[in-house]
Amino acid sequence: MNKFTPFLALFCAVAVFSSCKKDSDPIIIVPPSSGSTLTLNGLIGEEDGTGAGNSVFVDFSKDKQVSVARTSWDLGFYSGTEFRVILNHTVGSTAIALDKTDLNTVTAADTIALASVNTLALGQGDGGFSTIDPVSGGAAAYLGGTVIKEVSAAEVSNKVYIVNRGTAGVTEKRGWEKIRVIRNGNGYTLQYAKINETTFKTLNIVKDPVFNFKFASFTAGAVEVEPAKADWDIQWTLSTYMASATVPYTFSDFVLINFVSGVTAAEVIFSGTEANSKVNYADFKETDLNGIAFNGNRDAIAGKWRVTSGNPVGVKTDRFYLVKDGAGNVYKLKFVSFHAKDTGVRGKPVITYELIKKA
Repeated sequence: MNKFTPFLALFCAVAVFSSCKKDSDPIIIVPPSSGSTLTLNGLIGEEDGTGAGNSVFVDFSKDKQVSVARTSWDLGFYSGTEFRVILNHTVGSTAIALDKTDLNTVTAADTIALASVNTLALGQGDGGFSTIDPVSGGAAAYLGGTVIKEVSAAEVSNKVYIVNRGTAGVTEKRGWEKIRVIRNGNGYTLQYAKINETTFKTLNIVKDPVFNFKFASFTAGAVEVEPAKADWDIQWTLSTYMASATVPYTFSDFVLINFVSGVTAAEVIFSGTEANSKVNYADFKETDLNGIAFNGNRDAIAGKWRVTSGNPVGVKTDRFYLVKDGAGNVYKLKFVSFHAKDTGVRGKPVITYELIKKA
C-alpha cells in the first residue's frame, strides 16, 4: 500500500494544478483593427475587370478579405426565422413561378413563351423587377420581396420555379433549371433538374444561425459562399441593380453592406453642392459623428463612390463612407483607386479604412 502512496499524491497534485491552471487561463479578446489599406482580389484570372469573377467580402475589424467566385452558387437559403430563398444576384439570375407543383411534369413546353419574349433575360433593356430579388432597401424589404415566395409549411403550396442561372463573366449564359423548395424541419429540401429531365435531384439544407444564408449550386451541391455573418462588413461584387426605375441590369463594382446582419453605413460628402459635412476623410473623427444618419439599406454605398464614363473617370474624391459593423465599431472608409484613369486596376479596387469609434 505504502508503495503507491507517493504516486497517488503526485497524481492528485498534478490534477489539482491542472485544474487551477485551466480555471485561471485568461479569455483573450482580440481588439478590433485600428485600420488598414487593402487591394481587393476581384479577379480570378485574365478576365476583364468590368466582369471580375470574384465577389470579395471584407471584415474591417480583422483586416480580412475573402474572395469567392460569383458563379460558385445558384441559391441562398435564409438561416433566420423565415423560410426564404434568394437568387444569385452576382450573375444576374432571374426566376418565375409556374402554376405547377410537380417538377416531373415541367418540360420545355413550359418555357417556350418565356424564351420567345425574353421573360427571364436581363440587361440590354430585357427583363423586369418582377423576376429578380429586390435591389435596394433594408433586410425586411429584401427578404419580403424575393421572387421565390416564402417556403410554405403546406407542401402543396410550394410552386415550381424556372430559374435563369444568369451569366458567367458578362455574356456566357449558364442555362436554365427547374426547381421546387419545400420545408424540411428547421431547413429546406431543394428539388432541381434540367428543363427536359424527367427525374430530379434533391439536396437538404439545414439552417445555421452563424450565417445569414446557406448556399447551393446546381452543379456542386452545398457550397460555402458568405463568411459567417459576424465576419464581414461589406461585399464588393458585380450585382443586379437598376439602370432606371423600370430597367434592371448588372452593375460592376457594386458595394453592399452586410445589411441582413445589421451593418449600417452613411455617405459623407465634404465639398460641392451635395456636401453634407465640412470635414474631409483625414480629419474626420468620432466627435464628427454627431448628426450623421446611418442606414441599413442594401445599396447604402452601391456605386456612388466611382465614375465610369465622362470626365473624370475614377474614384470620386469628394466623399467617403462610414460603416458601423455588427459589434458597433465605426470605421471611416475611403476608396482609393479602381480604374486605369485613377492609377488603379479594374477588378482590384484599393480601399483604406480607419477605426474612429470602438464599440
